[in-house]
Amino acid sequence: MKRALISTSDKTGIVDFCRGLQKSNVEIISTGGTSMVLKDEGINVVDISEVTGFPEMMDGRVKTLHPAIHGGILAKRNSPLHIKEAEKNGIQFIDLLAVNLYPFEETINSKNVKLSEAIEHIDIGGPAMLRAGAKNYEYVTVITDYNDYTAVAEELTQKGGISLDTRQRLAVKAFRHTADYDCIIDTYLSKTLLGEDILRLQFINGRPLRYGENWHQEARCYSEVNITGPSLSKAVQLHGKQMSYNNYIDADNAMQTIKEVEQITNKHVAVMVKHNNPCGLATGITQLQALKEALAGDPISAFGSILCFNKPVTIEAAQFLKGIFVELILAPAFEPEALEFLAHKSKDLRLLKLPELNESSAAHNTYHYITGGMLKQTTDQGLYEKWETVTSNNLPDKKYDLAMFTIAACKHTKSNAVNIGYEYQTDCYTLLAMGAGQTNRVDSIKKLAITKAYENLITRYETEQPEIGVEEYYKQILSECVLASDAFFPFPDSITYSAKAGIRYIISPGGSIRDKEIIAEANKRGVSLVFTGMRHFNH
Repeated sequence: MKRALISTSDKTGIVDFCRGLQKSNVEIISTGGTSMVLKDEGINVVDISEVTGFPEMMDGRVKTLHPAIHGGILAKRNSPLHIKEAEKNGIQFIDLLAVNLYPFEETINSKNVKLSEAIEHIDIGGPAMLRAGAKNYEYVTVITDYNDYTAVAEELTQKGGISLDTRQRLAVKAFRHTADYDCIIDTYLSKTLLGEDILRLQFINGRPLRYGENWHQEARCYSEVNITGPSLSKAVQLHGKQMSYNNYIDADNAMQTIKEVEQITNKHVAVMVKHNNPCGLATGITQLQALKEALAGDPISAFGSILCFNKPVTIEAAQFLKGIFVELILAPAFEPEALEFLAHKSKDLRLLKLPELNESSAAHNTYHYITGGMLKQTTDQGLYEKWETVTSNNLPDKKYDLAMFTIAACKHTKSNAVNIGYEYQTDCYTLLAMGAGQTNRVDSIKKLAITKAYENLITRYETEQPEIGVEEYYKQILSECVLASDAFFPFPDSITYSAKAGIRYIISPGGSIRDKEIIAEANKRGVSLVFTGMRHFNH
């Protein structure tokens, strides 16, 4: 390596990097502001105008667009013709580029930025040099990110040059960088000049999955660029067979449900997800207690489910799962004994270590592909917009946390969704029953949630053996539960069926044209009805 061209808008780390180049006897060519910074630090620099024979002109718009620069970058070192033409035209090879571009994105994100100002922050020479160097990666090292300075400098010092593997990696990074840069310009100018809203998405590291939604479908999983916060794309698989498409869909639901519930409790949380619905969800003093209660919510659906915990998996919980078939277990960590036990339990059981769940997420939008189009929406944040008791009977303060738990479960259940939450022990909650995915809300209540609650209460009745009849037991337990609906009740019949089963506390967004009738029915039945003003449809 003999010559390097340095042209940076962001000067972070550039002085130390160039000192390292100078120690390796690399000649440094530089432009305008970068050249001044380097000279002030005592680094020997050849100004770009000395190479091109032309001054930087037109407010810096023209400085590197010259055969002396691009010929030096693009020349093939193994081509006699290229070498001959370079010698004929006095062109010297450039072996390294360290270039970062005008801060266009930062400029347009500034308040009250003018179009003329934005235009001046569109880099022309920088992308041209980066693309030229990346194209000629067999001979040229291209750096677009100051985080790569140290590694390149160390490799140059230790090996006297830069390996092909490094040059290839940096070339791809350069092309990706210029592509992203152009996408931002396209999006901004399309909207500013043409009034067109452009959506460009970037996902990387695509990896094959076991299969898609069905066995005959192929599938891959990609990672969103620069995503922060908990994400399955950052999860580490510790054991088990390859993930499938459905594994990811269900696991994401499990992770989101756990995150939601963890915000309202400091207890252990366990959730079991099947077909993208939390079929079992509970909090507990211990992980084992939460797991047992979650399983009790729907032990049949738990077969082949996805299981997620909010805390490291304990050996007690792992041993309890000995005879229970689950597809996958997600958790922030696994105790060593638990990991060993579960790995021996099944060679196929997928064990995934999640990022920290309490880390905030930067995912502000969700996307859904439809044939020939893309839908974009902001993420569903929060549980309620208001807390308005609309009946004469108030919701007791002691039921508030249970209500939050039940709404959180409802939010991640497929609509039409109706969930029933129960405080089975002081400050410990369980999803007693779920009505999901129905085309009308009455079926979600009458045929699913209430029916499932009865089934689960039979088991509790047989275990507890109280000194009352089973029907009285149903009413006693359900009268202390909270029923949450993901959307408003279109007719009073939902209140009627719920109240007849013994439900006294109901949470709904409200907003129906028949709200007055619904409130009247709740008052008639002695039900406490709270309107939250926030719908949670989950299609």
